[in-house]
Amino acid sequence: MAADTPVPDVWNAESAGDALDVEVAGLIGTVVTRYHEEYELAASAHALTGAQARLLTLLARGATPMRRLARQLKCEPSNVTGIVDRLETRGLVERRPDPADRRVKLAAVTDEGLATAARLRGELGFAGKPLKGLTPVERTLLRDLLRRMLAEEGGGERPHDGMPQGDR
Repeated sequence: MAADTPVPDVWNAESAGDALDVEVAGLIGTVVTRYHEEYELAASAHALTGAQARLLTLLARGATPMRRLARQLKCEPSNVTGIVDRLETRGLVERRPDPADRRVKLAAVTDEGLATAARLRGELGFAGKPLKGLTPVERTLLRDLLRRMLAEEGGGERPHDGMPQGDR
């Protein structure tokens, strides 16, 4: 630090709040980084990219219109088309017409895709182990605080599966 750079007074209330914000943001960043790294390893063990694994995990919850998948993955619909093409070639997903509007294409997981998504989720130890160390009340509080942070950010749709967003 340069000699003329003021050193923040971490003991006054305002600076202490800033220091706490920095620490919390740093801890969240560390958790996200570790989770992302483990998720990428788990995905690669199934010869999937992170985006393919995330899409497969989203589809394990039910058939979804392609445009909604693009919104959930925060990418262009053409990117989703490419991801679905590759997963379809492997027999993990299929396209179906939407029964409510036959102009809309739904992406749906196959039985093999559902099994792959379940194995993938089971291999994410980093996500599960620390959470198991919290009581149900603490996990609920953490979930509610994270939801509130995301809602206040105005981030749109709430994530459904907690999978990392990268690799688009």
